Amino acid sequence: MQEMSAAAARRTALAAQGLASRRSRTRPASKAAVHAAIDTTGLLQIDSVSVVVRAHYAPVFSRVGAYDRTVVDDAAWTDTARRPRRMVEYWAHEAALLPVDDWPLMRWRMELYRHGRWGGAAHILDREPTLVDDVLAVIGDIGAASAGEIEKHLELDTPGRKGPWWDRSDVKVVCEQLFAAGVVTVPTRTGFVRRYELSEQVIPENVLHRRVDEPDAVRQLIEKSSRALGIGTEPDLRDYYRLSQKQAKAAIGELVEDGVLEQVTVRGWNAPAYLHRDARTPRTATAAALLCPFDPMIFFRPRVQRMFDFHYRIEIYTPQHKRVHGYYVFPFLLDGHLVARVDLKAVRAQSELHVIAAYVEGDRNAGDIAPRLRDVLREMADWLELERVVVGDRGDLVAALR
Repeated sequence: MQEMSAAAARRTALAAQGLASRRSRTRPASKAAVHAAIDTTGLLQIDSVSVVVRAHYAPVFSRVGAYDRTVVDDAAWTDTARRPRRMVEYWAHEAALLPVDDWPLMRWRMELYRHGRWGGAAHILDREPTLVDDVLAVIGDIGAASAGEIEKHLELDTPGRKGPWWDRSDVKVVCEQLFAAGVVTVPTRTGFVRRYELSEQVIPENVLHRRVDEPDAVRQLIEKSSRALGIGTEPDLRDYYRLSQKQAKAAIGELVEDGVLEQVTVRGWNAPAYLHRDARTPRTATAAALLCPFDPMIFFRPRVQRMFDFHYRIEIYTPQHKRVHGYYVFPFLLDGHLVARVDLKAVRAQSELHVIAAYVEGDRNAGDIAPRLRDVLREMADWLELERVVVGDRGDLVAALR
């Protein structure tokens, strides 16, 4: 069995995620470069937080630098004869954008979620059993619509039937149930609010009707996660698409038998690792990048701890007085290591990118980190069309950064 050092495994993982090499600073990055970055990660997690920029935009910036965000919008939410849809929303890691061709690989999950992800819609439908049909009828009549628009049409079309089942939360819950079950999807957003449409009106017919049984779908998803990660343990590989241990173990065994994965030992890791046959291990890692909390490189925290010796938790839901590093902290990747934590906020009204706090990780030298971090912050501010970077006074990196 092949043995790898922890450093080699880390470089392998960074290379697989497109985070090993310094990138050119041409502005903006080409459309092809953006599409390549999306293909590299395989999915982009969606989150409502926009303290700096929406979560699905940030990983692309970390890999290609400044780029036109409408390229991602067009890939996910624009579908024309000249520009077919490349991505679609669904529950992959969490809420995520994934290639539209991967839609059939989620059929088993759609069946699992046929009553919604949490089953909350059942209580609503006990009260109002026709609500699903009513929602679908509105969507069929007017096309893509938000939950609020659907509610208005239901109230308009059913005078005198206002009641607890018609409030916005009930309609939204039913819309989300239909989304989780694959009956509707999200062809576009308005102000980041989902607009729901019948899936057959959005997903290409050849994709919509392609059937993949659960074992084959899971095997393909594990192969995709292993390609995106380069190397990983069984929990790493299954977390990428939030698969169960039972699903993952069977699929990994088959992929090892087929030669797609090779079981290896990584010194210092307490579990077997699996190396994708196409993974490469560069001799050095030289990239500098700020990684948002939802970046695929770091969204599985146990892997971050094992690979980088970096204990990371997002503190959005931590009371302010209990936060250690800040509200929305970006780990800073430099030359293959996570060397700092930077709490960022875009203050658009003042055209400023605020470095609220910045901390050196471990016993590293702030003077070595600050120049490279300064360049990345300036590039991020320019990309977000913010005029100034303002450095606060919290943390042992801010003095050198100023």
